[in-house]
Amino acid sequence: MAGVKLIVTYPTPKDVAAFERVYQDEHVPMAVTKLSGKTKVVATKVHGSPQGKAAFYRIAEIHFPSLEALQACAASAGGKETPRIPPRSPAAARRSC
Repeated sequence: MAGVKLIVTYPTPKDVAAFERVYQDEHVPMAVTKLSGKTKVVATKVHGSPQGKAAFYRIAEIHFPSLEALQACAASAGGKETPRIPPRSPAAARRSC
């Protein structure tokens, strides 16, 4: 079976600077450390769209070698912990920890 990826989309935050701080300093390092079995993480900042305003501010792609690897990651302690911390605001991240 070919590789699979989990795609996470983030809407445009009200406070971009606060979002970026939490995203870069807390969320991405946690995903890199705790998501076992991944082969690659791609974090993209969306700057625009041919149709005007972009639907998303950021898109994260977490690659796995197989669906079974993604499912095992989702069932692991790290896989269960990581989605609990949405990088919406520093206060939200602190509450989720």
